[in-house]
Amino acid sequence: MYGGARVGLMGAVADGALAGGGEVVGVIPQGLADREVAHDGLTDLRVVGSMHERKALMTELSDGVVALPGGLGTLDELFESLTWAQLGLHGLERKPVGLLDTGAYWSPLLALVEHTVDEGFVGRDRLDHLLRVGDPATLLDLMAARA
Repeated sequence: MYGGARVGLMGAVADGALAGGGEVVGVIPQGLADREVAHDGLTDLRVVGSMHERKALMTELSDGVVALPGGLGTLDELFESLTWAQLGLHGLERKPVGLLDTGAYWSPLLALVEHTVDEGFVGRDRLDHLLRVGDPATLLDLMAARA
């Protein structure tokens, strides 16, 4: 499951999963679908009214959250997932959240998050909720063990 676009890294990941015989569910807001970025070859494409609806539905349908190297949208979804877990919203406190840290991509962000813990703004248990691994298979194994 992902954001439902045919472009970018996640569009390529969806294409790879489909080519390998996998099922791919996408959730995209109507506004993005209208801009012709919706992936029309998915197993299941759900169109919703807003980004908030998108994130809530993706969370409801998912067993966990994995963030690949990405930009602002990835950061937004990652931190919203961690915040929702902290607040006990949408069942995320029971779902694993993982970073695929290939090439130490997330190291600068993780240093900042460690700083928030060191300064007392975030509890260590919140950071412990976040799995960080460079190998995809290992990350999925760790997430399955937490689910």
